[in-house]
Amino acid sequence: MAVGSESVGASAGDVLVVGAGPTGLLLAGDLAASGVRCRVLERRSSELNLTRAFAVHARTLELLDMRGVAGDLVRTGERVSTVRFLGRARLRFGRLPGRFPFVLVTPQYETERVLEERALDGGVRIDRGCELVGLEQDEYGVEARVRGEDGAERTLRAGYLVGTDGARSTVRRLLNLPFPGRSVVRSVMLADVRLQEAPREVLTLGAVGDALAFLAPFGDGWYRVIAWNRWNQVPDGEPVSMDEIRDATRRSLGTDFGMHDPRWTSRFHSDERQVPRYRVGRVFLAGDAAHVHSPAGGQGMNLGLQDAANLGWKLAAELHRWAPPGLLDSYDEERRPVGRAVIVASGVMLRGALLEQRPLRVLRGFLARVATSVGPVERRLAGAVSGIDVAYPAPQGAHRLAGRRAPDVRLAGERGRLFEALRDGRFVLVVSANDPAVTYLATKRWADRVHCAVAGGATRTTVLVRPDGYVAWATDETVPDRRAAAIREALTRWCGAPTEFPQHERRA
Repeated sequence: MAVGSESVGASAGDVLVVGAGPTGLLLAGDLAASGVRCRVLERRSSELNLTRAFAVHARTLELLDMRGVAGDLVRTGERVSTVRFLGRARLRFGRLPGRFPFVLVTPQYETERVLEERALDGGVRIDRGCELVGLEQDEYGVEARVRGEDGAERTLRAGYLVGTDGARSTVRRLLNLPFPGRSVVRSVMLADVRLQEAPREVLTLGAVGDALAFLAPFGDGWYRVIAWNRWNQVPDGEPVSMDEIRDATRRSLGTDFGMHDPRWTSRFHSDERQVPRYRVGRVFLAGDAAHVHSPAGGQGMNLGLQDAANLGWKLAAELHRWAPPGLLDSYDEERRPVGRAVIVASGVMLRGALLEQRPLRVLRGFLARVATSVGPVERRLAGAVSGIDVAYPAPQGAHRLAGRRAPDVRLAGERGRLFEALRDGRFVLVVSANDPAVTYLATKRWADRVHCAVAGGATRTTVLVRPDGYVAWATDETVPDRRAAAIREALTRWCGAPTEFPQHERRA
């Protein structure tokens, strides 16, 4: 078998992404937008018209808005501001802050479409039918041995490699990383069907202890049904019959809506697993390659996209040689706790839905109704599920905003909104008014990394926003000299050493 060798770019200063799902495509698009050459390897030779994820949550839509593609995606789906679950309990997303106070219901292939178009427009190369079969790394880069559809192997070299290749990740296996955890539910049935009677709500969920059913629309007349029967636990490879799905749906929802003409069926099991670390040298894991969890809450794809948004700008900073020490390590430090929290929360939701004894189910429904009827509790639940309230650790004594989601504030001038100003992949320094000293710092000394913007409303707080839309640093200092010194220190901490200018410019 012929084995060749080629470099991803002119040097090892580039990134290989293994897996062309939503996580890999968003990451590749971010790297390309930051001027990093990126190549995506995908084992599948073509994209099948199948999907598991339907829910795009508010924080994910904000991340897509920062990339200019949220509007396109929103037009493909239906907005759901209230989700009914566990009988009469309802979780309202309409009270969330921002421009997307809803869950967008749209097939995963639509999310992949807008992300792939963005990546390709940025110059990303996607190699389909290309399987990773070997992986080695040294202190200078990573070598990936890949096999094409013709059986020929070749070696690609890059500065870094990111595995976004799903729950059965080849990258994770080649790193010899454990994937500890357990299965929480087995023999879950999937099918795409037609319905004679449309459900009253966009998302339909029912659980009665020994059965569960969930229905969501593709938007083209087809529905995805997910069903489970406690008394029919068979291996994943066993065929799925419509009688099985109808029976579980009738038990859970009281009707099967006249489902018919399945175009696709499958069976799977749901695990709770997480790798012990998201980084091994120059190789990173993101999305399902790093963590898997119960489908309850619809957070799987969203969690992976947020992994990618966190990692992309940090890799770009490292490759452009301005990353401060420890920046790449902060990917694991920030994202692994978030992944763990989702595993725990989604597991609690699933176990609650599958309670077998009727008295416990009645108590479950009562507690859920009470919790979602208390405004602050409901807001916290919606903030957790939507990702809006995700925050990262901040140093002791940091400003109260540090590590939190930055709101999409209005800006003075042509930038319009903060999320629009973030679209070029730089930090944004939001100041309260035009200040020549501050503007010089941001537009001259750190111009390749920072954009300076003036807040559109009255505020005394100066905020440095990371490229992923989280607050890196903030201050309420108003004394000009002190504020300028604090900003200089923050820019050095987060954006590396300033750009040096020729001697005659420094004198000026």
